[in-house]
Amino acid sequence: MEKTSMRSPLGKVRGLGSARKGVSHWWLQRLTAMGLIPLVIYMVISLVSAMGGDYINAVAWLQSPINATVMLLLLGAGFFHATLGAQVIIEDYVSNENRRLLALVAVKLAMTGLAALSLFSVLSVALS
Repeated sequence: MEKTSMRSPLGKVRGLGSARKGVSHWWLQRLTAMGLIPLVIYMVISLVSAMGGDYINAVAWLQSPINATVMLLLLGAGFFHATLGAQVIIEDYVSNENRRLLALVAVKLAMTGLAALSLFSVLSVALS
């Protein structure tokens, strides 16, 4: 027996759901994940090559415009990606609507605050 669908053929092609957002959230997660791959590889290689250095070498490393930019991009994309992932988990597993809304607001506020603190910290070291 064939399942009947309430979606129009055009809606199936476009991938639009009832919220009319389609797969944008899914794509954002994939794009941030793909963007994080080269950033993490660069940071791991840079940090492994700087192992054994002291505080002054670490500050000098972060004051390099390339390293500071990569660190800022890594933090921004990382926190955004983590926020998207936490949102999906909360939406999937928290059934009470009020708790879900509270959890979503708390996660977004916490991630935004931690991202701002991290970005400020990197900028304060990089521009000192």
